[in-house]
Order: sequence, then C-alpha cells, then structure tokens
Amino acid sequence: MLLKPPPNPAAQTVRRLSQTVSHLSKLLPPQHNKMATLSAHTRKHKVTVVGSGNWGSTIAKIVAENAKEHSHIFEEQVQMWVYEEDITLTKDSPYYDANLEGKSQKLTDIINTHHENVKYLPNIKLPSNLIANPSVEDAVRDSSILIFNLPHQFIGRISKQLQGHILPYARGISCIKGVNVTASEISLFSEWIGEGLGIYCGALSGANIANEIAAEKWSETTIAYDPPNVDSRVPSPISGSPMGSHVNLTVTDTDAPHKDVLGRVSKIKLKALPEEYPPLDHLTFKTLFHRPYFHVRVVDDVAGVSLGGALKNIVALAAGFVEGRGWGDNAKAAVMRVGLLEMVKFGQEFFGQTVRPGTFTEESAGVADLITSCSGGRNFRCAKMAIERGVSVEEVEKTELNGQKLQGTSTAKEVSDFLTCKGKVNDYPLFKAVIDILEGRNTVDDIPNLLSRNVDN
Repeated sequence: MLLKPPPNPAAQTVRRLSQTVSHLSKLLPPQHNKMATLSAHTRKHKVTVVGSGNWGSTIAKIVAENAKEHSHIFEEQVQMWVYEEDITLTKDSPYYDANLEGKSQKLTDIINTHHENVKYLPNIKLPSNLIANPSVEDAVRDSSILIFNLPHQFIGRISKQLQGHILPYARGISCIKGVNVTASEISLFSEWIGEGLGIYCGALSGANIANEIAAEKWSETTIAYDPPNVDSRVPSPISGSPMGSHVNLTVTDTDAPHKDVLGRVSKIKLKALPEEYPPLDHLTFKTLFHRPYFHVRVVDDVAGVSLGGALKNIVALAAGFVEGRGWGDNAKAAVMRVGLLEMVKFGQEFFGQTVRPGTFTEESAGVADLITSCSGGRNFRCAKMAIERGVSVEEVEKTELNGQKLQGTSTAKEVSDFLTCKGKVNDYPLFKAVIDILEGRNTVDDIPNLLSRNVDN
C-alpha cells in the first residue's frame, strides 16, 4: 500500500494565501478587479428564501438587491417560497382590476406581477429579480444558500418536505428568533434545520423591526456562521469586523468532524461545497446581507446569537412591568442591566464551549436587541398594559394580539422549568421574578427585593 507523504505546512500556507487573495478578489465587481479573470469560479450561488411573511419578505428584498448587485458571486434571480393564499384586492388598492369583478387572485401572482407582498409587507416595492414560488420543493432546487424565515412551528414539516430536494452541500441561515427549551435541554432552531436536512445552518438576529428595515431606515444585525472545517478552502478574518484586514492562515484540518454548539461532534456528516463555487465564509455572507441601510457584523457564535433572541423577551417583560408601575427609566435601566448579566451567565453556563460574552454585550443580536425589545416590543407593551390595567398578561394577550401568543411568556416558563430541573433557578433572580409575577406568586412591587438577594448582580 502506498503511503501518502506528510503534508508540507509551508506549502499549505502558501496555497491558502493564494486562495485567500483569489477569494477576496471575487468579492469585487469584475470591472474593478483585474485578477478576476485569472481564477474565476465556474458556478454562482443560487439563493432561496424559505418564508414570505413580514420579516421573510424584508430579508428577501435585501438579498435580492445584493444578488443583483454582486452577480459575479450570486445568481441574479432569487427565489422566495410563498405559502399560497387567495387575495381579493379592494377598490382602494393600486392594483385593483375592475375586469376581475372582485375575484380573488393568487398571492404569488400579485407579488410577481406588481412586486409587492400586499398582505404581509404592503407599500414596499420588492426587487423585480425576486420570484415568488408557491412550491417550496421547486423554490429550493439547485440553491446553495437557503435562508429560513418562517414560524418555528413549521420547521419540522418544512424540513421533511425538503428532504431529497436540496443540494447535499447547501448551507443555511436561520432568521427565526429564539430557541427550543424543554425541562432537560435547549436546542437551537438553526441546528434543528441543519439536522433535519443534513446541512450546516447559521443564524441571523438583531435589533431588527421588519417594517423599519423594509422602509430602508438604518439598522444593524448579527450573522452567526461558524464555517465547517470541510469548507475551509480559505480562512475567515479574525478581527472584530469580518471586513478586517487580519487573516488567519492557520491550516485547518478539513477532515476534522464538525462540532455542534455544545462542542460535541455533530450528528451531521457534512458534504463539502464544491470548489466550482465561491467559498461560503464570513465575507460572502456579509456581501449577501449587507446594505447601506442594513449593516451586518459576522461572528462565529451561533449559540450566543440564538440565545440573545430568546432570553431578551423575558427581560422585556420585566421592563414592561416596572414601566407599567410608573417607576420610570431608572428602574427600567436597572432591570435591563441585571437581565443582560443573566443572559451572559446563562450562555456561559449552558453553552460554555462556544458562547462568547461579547456576543451579548457588543453585538446587535445581544444588547441592541435587548434595548429595542425593552423600549417598544410586544412583550414590553403587553406587560406594561397588564400592570396599568390591573389584569394578567394572559388577559392582555387575549384582547390585544388576536389569538397570538407572546414569546416572552412561553420562554419565561420554559427557561424556569429548565433551570429548576438543573437546580439553578435561584441563580437567575430576574428570570425567576418574571415567571413568579406571571404565575401570581409575586407582584411587581417585589422586584427590587427579589433582585437584591443575589450579590452577583
């Protein structure tokens, strides 16, 4: 049997440097890049957005704009899966057709004809290269980048539908905020998707109110993507900004197994992205999502970004409680400070292998999202109204949300059950105070005393 010669570290480093220069040159438009013709990739990334609600249509708008602008990396046409509905346009609609005599039209037809999602993102023009598709199987065909943006309750069903219909080397980004919590474990929606489809999936989260972003009001977001070893043809930047100039030339073992957010060997056997495509790394994802009105920072911490989008809802309830009590901004700031500390502590305690405290304290997915949620989010508003009216949060849900449920109330209960199971519930006094107020064991007036019991806070 022939033995393979040992790798030459110097040669590998030189090759990686060459690949890096080639990759960075790809992210410049060809007219500004004389090197592009020397090592052009033969395939472009096709992008599909799975979901077309308010936030889904907003994200689809962003990536379609960038796919057209960076057509040397991405296929210009972006697919968006739309759950088909019949829509009857009223006479005050600019798209009303008297010839139809009030007959309903398919939502996908309206989007593709008029370039507007009249039901979920009205009055916002969508790019003409964004194609609404009622078939999720057809929408994802041959797509190397899948962006998931739908209610988490549909993850399981959609994953089953997509099995056998996606490229085996596709990569995903989940824009679905939150995590799944049971009494015994916490799992990320990105890993649900990844395990269901046999692919790697990162996450996007931040202080992102969809209507403001769709109207192109400036905001930030955080993308968490830890490039799988099997895709490590080029390094990712190691500076704070993914557009930084410092490059990590450490040789990566591409045969090393991928690890999950708990540091365990992943259940998924990933297939490498073919070299015919531009690499899928931090720089490529920033190119896909970054707009003048939507600034993007890219990190590796998928667990931290996902946890931030869930735990901030508990803190927002507490902020609403003290606001409703009339205690003012000082009290709300105190609640937010303690809440942020508990978010960091929770991440480090249960995802210590991969979570970075800076994700909570420095990124849009952490502190910025917390500030937004505690200033005017649904959890904050409903908790505030409950205290002002002297009723339960559940009663406000019934009267104000048209049958929908707050994420904060369910997350508070699930996190409390999880911490109780772990024997840690008293280590998180703010989280505990929120569930105790929701369930009637304490009142808002007890919050100062409840938070003062833990000297760490």
